[in-house]
Parts: sequence; C-alpha cells; structure tokens
Amino acid sequence: MSDGTGGAGGAEALCGGGEPERSDSLRTFGEVVKAFRKRAGLTQEEFAPQVRYSVPTVASIEQGRRFPPLDFVERAEEVLDAFGALRGAARHLSRQPGLASWFRQWARFEAEAVSLYTYECRVVPGLLQTEGYARAVTVSVPPVKDDEQVNQQVAARLGRQELFQRRPPISFSFIIEQALIERGTGGPDVTRLLVDNLLARADQFNVELQIMPLQQVDHAGFDGPLQVLETAEHRWFGYAEGQRGGLLISDSKEVSIMLQRYARLRSQALNPVDSVGLLKRMRGSL
Repeated sequence: MSDGTGGAGGAEALCGGGEPERSDSLRTFGEVVKAFRKRAGLTQEEFAPQVRYSVPTVASIEQGRRFPPLDFVERAEEVLDAFGALRGAARHLSRQPGLASWFRQWARFEAEAVSLYTYECRVVPGLLQTEGYARAVTVSVPPVKDDEQVNQQVAARLGRQELFQRRPPISFSFIIEQALIERGTGGPDVTRLLVDNLLARADQFNVELQIMPLQQVDHAGFDGPLQVLETAEHRWFGYAEGQRGGLLISDSKEVSIMLQRYARLRSQALNPVDSVGLLKRMRGSL
C-alpha cells in the first residue's frame, strides 16, 4: 500500500506495512494548544478562523487526533503569542496515528516539501484517494482489521491530503498506471468518485497528473513505485516501499537515479492534457 498507513497509496503506506501507533506526543501538543488558547481567552469557534482552519479541525488537533499542519503551527504561534512553545512542541511530534512507523520520517519531509513526485503501479496514491477507495483498499489487504483500525488508517490517509491546500503550495507530479483505475477497486460507484477526484486534482494549478497507458513498450518503472521530493533547502530525498517496510533514501547518487527514472516515466506517460482526456473517456464508460 503506500502512505505509511499500511495499505495502498503509493509510497505513503498507511497501514499495510506496519502497525499504527497512538500518539502521546500528539495529545500533549493538543493540550499545549488548548492551554494557550484558553490563556488568550478564545473559544475554539473564535480561534479557528484566526488560524484559517475549521472548528472540527482545531478540535481534532487539541484532542490529539490529527497531526497539525505546519501552517497551523505557525498561525497558532502568532495568534496565541506562544513564545516559540508551539514550534518547539511540534518538532517532537514523531508519531502520527494511522501511519506506520517506517513512513513517519518521510511524512515529516513531505509536510515541508516544495516539490513532490510520485509514480505508482500498485494502487492509486494515497494523496489522490477518495474515502471509498481508501476504505476498499484498507480492508482488502490482510491481516483482517476491525472497524477502529480501518477508520484510523483511512482518516490518516485522507488527512495527508491537506498538503494540497498548504501555503506556500507544493508542486505535485503524479504518474499512475491506467490499470489501477480499470481494476475497479471497490466497485463502479467507488471508481466513478475516484475518477471524479482525479479530474478535480488534475485541474489544480499546482498538480500535474499523467496516466501511463496500458500498452507502453518502453517503460522505466519496472523496478516498482517511487517517490522523490525537494525540501525548502533544495535537497532531494527518495522513498521506496515494499510489503512490510519502507526506505528513506538520502544518498545523492541513489536519488539521482530515481530522478532519472522519473524523468523517463514522464516522457513515456500520456501528457497531462491527454491524460485528462483518457480519464473523461473512462468516466463516461462507467
């Protein structure tokens, strides 16, 4: 899987390759935010618009159920005049509920990336999944999970999609295999919503989406899925994932190879305009 959530998502592995952990550090961070908010004399309803997040999101962060986005931390720090306490506490948030331990380090890099490139041949990347698709993928992969585990993993995967709204924006590039959509995971209704979501993402100014067609004689992705990202300091990192674990790659030579492969994949996949055309035809046939 891929989302560090342990199942399906392409280099993000939500829950498939490792068991998620509940996070004492998230709960502690939430209590710190709550204490500073109350010190400022603000209710959640008053605080939420000042940090430009919804009241439910603020509540989730204060309850330790959601990992705080970087812009939330910065805005809360300023609004609550927290003397650097929130920034400091955020640096110690090493655990994310629903994310496998081996994916969390990549997720922290991802949250601060300026560019993020993803090629996936096993499952639609977690950042592009709908709730129905994420749920279908999560329940499909053994071991059997109870409702709480499924809900936690799905919530973790969908929560990462806040990256699309991050400011400054991330430059996203996705290459996914046509076969992943044609597989029909979750059934026709789930697939329709999935394609609608792909089209909506492809329409975003900072998202480039390409489809690798079913027939492609020359293909640079035979070694499997890959992800590469660029940090704010313009360093590049790679990530590769297997059945039960993931590997963060920092060696410049190895990352260079991944970038070369991604560049070749970009040239082999349908261009963004043709990819959207294919998705619309696929949607019409569902």
